[in-house]
Amino acid sequence: MSVVNEQQLKRPVEHARERGRTGDGWYEWVARLGLVAKGVSFGIVGALAVKLAVGEGGAATSREGALHALAQETFGKVVLALLVLGFAAYALWRFVEALAARGDEKKKWGKRLGSVGRGVIYAALAFSAAKILFGSGGHESQNEKAHHTTAVVLSWPAGTWLVGLAGAVVIGVGLWNAYRGLKRKFEDKWRTGEMGHTALAWGSRVGAVGHLARGVVFTLIGVFVIRAALQYDPKEAIGLDGALQKLARADYGPYLLGLTAVGLIAYGVYCLVDARYRDVSA
Repeated sequence: MSVVNEQQLKRPVEHARERGRTGDGWYEWVARLGLVAKGVSFGIVGALAVKLAVGEGGAATSREGALHALAQETFGKVVLALLVLGFAAYALWRFVEALAARGDEKKKWGKRLGSVGRGVIYAALAFSAAKILFGSGGHESQNEKAHHTTAVVLSWPAGTWLVGLAGAVVIGVGLWNAYRGLKRKFEDKWRTGEMGHTALAWGSRVGAVGHLARGVVFTLIGVFVIRAALQYDPKEAIGLDGALQKLARADYGPYLLGLTAVGLIAYGVYCLVDARYRDVSA
């Protein structure tokens, strides 16, 4: 590669890194659009689960399942198209954030791995949403995906340990969400000086409730992944839809499902507040 080509390649990379570190320009808009899409997707999942809890024909489903539900309606397809853009924007935000990470080497690479992981998840979600929009996406539930993935991993050497470790990691994510909710650590990223008293108070409340609901769901998923490892049965593994279904079938199921569903809606609202007030700079 010539010196000129190398310089041409470095310019957009350096530009992206600079935008990520200052948190302004196109980078800011990409981040905020992505957070809005994230909030809307969780809100739809929660709304469908609330309808199921009160007996009005909703569904305990994942975000992919909610996207399939949207695709059945004409207006829903418009929303779905916007979500494709939003999920792609979220992925781009996280990838640029990884590029712009600061700190010492150990902390920097930890941040980069976290950002890249989130970016990959939302890039896959954008791809799935696009396939659903154009009618080529199969409707495989998260439960079915969890069963298939767990079966594959269990067949590997030390597969039982790997599945068990994955379950422990998911439980850790659940507990971290609960901790963030209880301690309201998410406020650390907000530009609270720009928030009025009402916005800060209610934003903090919905953020706490939403993170606790996510904590419940992730912890439940992790417990059943570990159970799949202990029983060497991939059908024990569950996804988001499976976690909500477990809640629905438990004692006082409609109440537990309803509370968790309201919590997921609260998390969606929190994401919208986050989109407005978050300091998105890396």
